[in-house]
Amino acid sequence: MSSFEQKYKEWLQDNITQEVNLRRCEILERGLGHGTYEFLRSVWFPAVKSFDHLYPEWEVRDFNNGYRYIDLAYMPGNAKGAIEIQGYGSHARDLDVRRFKDLCWRHSLLALDDWLLLHVAYLSITEEPKRCQQLVLAFIGKFISPDVPANLSWLESETVRYARRELRPFTASQLAEHLRITAQHARRILRKLVEKELLFVVSGKQRYRSFSLRIQ
Repeated sequence: MSSFEQKYKEWLQDNITQEVNLRRCEILERGLGHGTYEFLRSVWFPAVKSFDHLYPEWEVRDFNNGYRYIDLAYMPGNAKGAIEIQGYGSHARDLDVRRFKDLCWRHSLLALDDWLLLHVAYLSITEEPKRCQQLVLAFIGKFISPDVPANLSWLESETVRYARRELRPFTASQLAEHLRITAQHARRILRKLVEKELLFVVSGKQRYRSFSLRIQ
C-alpha cells in the first residue's frame, strides 16, 4: 500500500469516527467522489504531504436553513477555506439553467459567510497536476506559513514562502521589494535557492529574469 493510500484511509476513517452528525457520517461512509479522490492523490498529498486541517464533505447551512456540503474544507484555526472540484460533465456540459442558478447561489452564500473558495476543474487535475499543486500551495499560504527546510536562512525561508504564495513567476526586483532588501541581494538569494533546487528559472539564461517555486 502506498503512503498516500495508507494516510488517505486513516484520514477518512478518523473523520467518520469523530463525526457526530449522522448526515455527514453517512455521506463519508459511502466514500468520496472520484474527482475529490484524484485531487487528493495527484495534487493535495504530493504538494502538502498531509491531510492536516482538511475535512471532506463538510456540512454548512444556507440562508434557507438547508444543508450543503463542501467537497473539501480547509480550516486551520478559525480560517475557512472551501475547495470545490468541478467535473466537466456535471458542472459545465450538462448544466441547466436551474442548476446554474443554484450553483451561483451556493458560491455567493459561501463567500458571504467568509469562506475563501478555490475551484479546481477535474480536467486540470488530470492534465495539469503540477500547476494545481502550485495553486494549492498558494491557497494554503493565505492561511498559514507552511514549513520550509530547516537549513535555510530566514531570508531564504521567506523567499520560499513568498514563492508559494505567488501563482505567477516573480523577479528579483519584486522579491527585493517584498523583503525590503536591495535587488542585488535578492538576486544572490534567488541564485542560492536555484542551486538548492527549491526554485527554478522561468525565463532568462545568461541573466536570470524570473523565478518560480519548484514543485518537489
